[in-house]
Amino acid sequence: MDSLTANILDATQLAPPVKHSTIFARIAELKDGESFMLHNDHDFKPLHYHLQAEYGSTYSWEYVEEGPEWWKVKITKRATTQNGASENILDVTKLEPRVKHSTIFERYHVLNEGTSLTIHNDHDPKPLYYQMLGELGNVFIWEYLEEGPEWWKVKITKRISGEGDETLGEIAVKDLRKAEIFKKYGLDFCCGGKKTVKEACAEKGLDVTKVEQELQHADKVQISTALPYNDWALDFLADFILNTHHTYLRKNLPDIRKYAEKVMQVHGQSHPELNEIHRLVETVNAELVDHMAEEEQVLFPWIKQLVLAKNGGPAVAKHPTSFGEKVQATQTEHVAIGKHLEALRANSKDYTVPSDGCASYTLLYRMLGEMENDLHLHIHLENNILFRKAAELENSPN
Repeated sequence: MDSLTANILDATQLAPPVKHSTIFARIAELKDGESFMLHNDHDFKPLHYHLQAEYGSTYSWEYVEEGPEWWKVKITKRATTQNGASENILDVTKLEPRVKHSTIFERYHVLNEGTSLTIHNDHDPKPLYYQMLGELGNVFIWEYLEEGPEWWKVKITKRISGEGDETLGEIAVKDLRKAEIFKKYGLDFCCGGKKTVKEACAEKGLDVTKVEQELQHADKVQISTALPYNDWALDFLADFILNTHHTYLRKNLPDIRKYAEKVMQVHGQSHPELNEIHRLVETVNAELVDHMAEEEQVLFPWIKQLVLAKNGGPAVAKHPTSFGEKVQATQTEHVAIGKHLEALRANSKDYTVPSDGCASYTLLYRMLGEMENDLHLHIHLENNILFRKAAELENSPN
């Protein structure tokens, strides 16, 4: 006779006043991984809810027989993990349809911040995601562990307070690999970086669960640039932006303008969108030339003065406008440039060269794509790191 067969409690033999207390005493005696069988002449569901309320996911509950004469349940104490937490799994297929969502919500509500519940189901539980988002807000992380065809397994983690309010820009500052995912889905993390992932996805009609899943696995994405921008001194970062990104634009904008005009003249009749692309290139050039001059002559020196003053140097010279006003004006210009970039990509159909495109056509689209990538990083470094930290420096006590 095996240990499980020997470890049976027949609840029908217990007096009603002591049933639950006797069952809970047997449960408390279980060691990690041990089980016992509970037999009864009706369903134990009230006891199950009582057990969940008292112990959360510490014990598993598995029906072995479900009527009509006998109900038999195997109760197992889950093995604890290395950090002392028990595996928290809910098999939704074992629940009656009318109580599925309410049970999941109950199990979620008892979670501590940073802990998780993994639900198992026989179909995609995405409607539950949207119900939780609508009723609870952006307070959880939804991660697919398995996606069919037989089982869907989702890990739902209760966010640590404040974690879910991060904007695209803040996320990109912490891990630039995630910016590559934003770019893949056309989510603006530089000019429009003040939106949350859910807000940005809603605006574009994107499946937020898919985007967030890729963000959770961003550590597997390899990118060529992984410099520690967020750790650099502000004066060094300002010089880096000037020497890298401003220099890039001054070197490449003349060629981009030349090829935009040339390709328009040769192919504009059969591809009228080239006229708009040429106009946008001229607009971007004019705005960036003035924009970069203003940054180099006013804003970057101002930031260097703030750094020098913080390090014991002379006080920052008086300016006709406040630093915040100057940054706001600069970021407004960034938004305009971002809209021009979106229009360039839309008019070029994501820089897809048509079948009759020549070598110059191909070169123009390649240069426009490279300029877009460079400007995204350029504006991200300014909006989300340089300007934000400089504003904090100006407002910090001496």
